[in-house]
Amino acid sequence: MDLISLRSALEAENYIFDEDFLVTVYVALQLGKPLLVEGAAGVGKTEVAKALAAAYGVELIRLQCYEGLDEAKALYEWNYQKQLLSIQLGSAGSENRNACRMQIESLFSQDFLLERPLLKAISSDKTEVLLVDEIDKTDEEFEAFLLELLSDFQVSIPELGTVKAKVKPIVILTSNNTRQLSDALKRRCAYLFIDYPDLEKEMRIINARIKGVPERLVRDAAAAVSFLRRNGSIYKKPSIAETLDWVAALMAVGKNRLDEDGADKTLGFILKNREDMQAFRKDGGFNEFFSEKHR
Repeated sequence: MDLISLRSALEAENYIFDEDFLVTVYVALQLGKPLLVEGAAGVGKTEVAKALAAAYGVELIRLQCYEGLDEAKALYEWNYQKQLLSIQLGSAGSENRNACRMQIESLFSQDFLLERPLLKAISSDKTEVLLVDEIDKTDEEFEAFLLELLSDFQVSIPELGTVKAKVKPIVILTSNNTRQLSDALKRRCAYLFIDYPDLEKEMRIINARIKGVPERLVRDAAAAVSFLRRNGSIYKKPSIAETLDWVAALMAVGKNRLDEDGADKTLGFILKNREDMQAFRKDGGFNEFFSEKHR
């Protein structure tokens, strides 16, 4: 897929992006390098993988990371129930010791393997999009385990040997930057940082994702969200997803523009933290925003 085709495919998926984003993604795809996408929670990092999977018309294989994630959950597991059943059936049907030994050896073959996301992505006969979501939630040991996959697109399974990708997957890793990732992992990836959108970009996102929003409400909501993100008392800054929820909520209560009544009644759709809501209201809420708006 050339640059123009990639642009058209992403636009068809209503993914809003700038030129730097497009060039970085395109070059990473051309070089066959994994793409590490960092940014605050809710800025659209996961949507990059979803948009690419849709643009290429392939499956999105997602590995959701969490503390304590290990190889068994990420790579493969043995189907112990199927192995046990095979042993029972084999023992009942054969008294030959060599036959039993051969049967036990066959238990650790592809027939008894349960593929998890990483192995599924490199075992596919066609290009898939592999999303390793929130890699910063795992520990350094899991990062080290990923290095073989990210550099050589292969994994080692003790019982089967090395499994090498038939076709390289498109690999997207996301990080909320809650901890510093290792230099070894970063060296293997192209890097992209996604920040909160500016006013115009947020308006474009609202228009792309929610049809029929009055233009005045689009501009008011985008400006109000920008106002909230600049507020130092708010710990959990509103994400793009929360902007969209808020606009939908305002429309649901019949608003075609943002006013103080609508903003106050729907505050729980844009601020999802009780302490943030209390601090914001203590600071005067949207009073300053509406004062500036009406000047």
